[in-house]
Amino acid sequence: MSLTLVAKPTIVDSFIKRSLAADVALVAVGAALTAVAAQVSIPAYPVPFTLQTLVVLLVGATLGSRRGVLSLGLYALAGLAGVPVFAPKADGSHVVGVDALVGPTAGFIFGFVVAAFLVGLLAERKWSSNVLKTFVAFVVGSTTIYLIGIPVLASTAFKGDLTAAVTYMVPFMVWDVVKAVIAAGMLPGAWLLVKKTRG
Repeated sequence: MSLTLVAKPTIVDSFIKRSLAADVALVAVGAALTAVAAQVSIPAYPVPFTLQTLVVLLVGATLGSRRGVLSLGLYALAGLAGVPVFAPKADGSHVVGVDALVGPTAGFIFGFVVAAFLVGLLAERKWSSNVLKTFVAFVVGSTTIYLIGIPVLASTAFKGDLTAAVTYMVPFMVWDVVKAVIAAGMLPGAWLLVKKTRG
């Protein structure tokens, strides 16, 4: 048996032969895609609109719990090390290092790691092969991100006013529901492709 980081196979393992080298590459690719998604943003203070949440949840759903955690952990560590992987500010500059992990978006960054793990666990139970279950999994992941991110946002940008922080985040929540619907169509469609390919 080859050494891998996989707890249980997910959809990506239907296309790529399982090995430690493949797992390491997938973890790195997931982190890189998250970084790219962060740059596709609409400036807003204190939190910009980005495609990050969609990519984070897709990373969890395609890579599974272990690789998902490692991928988003690598993303967070890259930002901590000074690499400009986090979403840019309105002026195009990036907050990196410790400042990024204690600022308004810090909770969301940590939430990404937990959400990828949870969505990955559900994907390992084949939830990503069903439209409704995929939608529910992505709602669970998004909710996790908000449960961790909003309290930090409130304490750092809204003087501890949790209600104001929640109100500010409502448009983001609506956008994340749209992204969950998109993903609910993408992943089950990919599973159907796998089944057809296998005959």
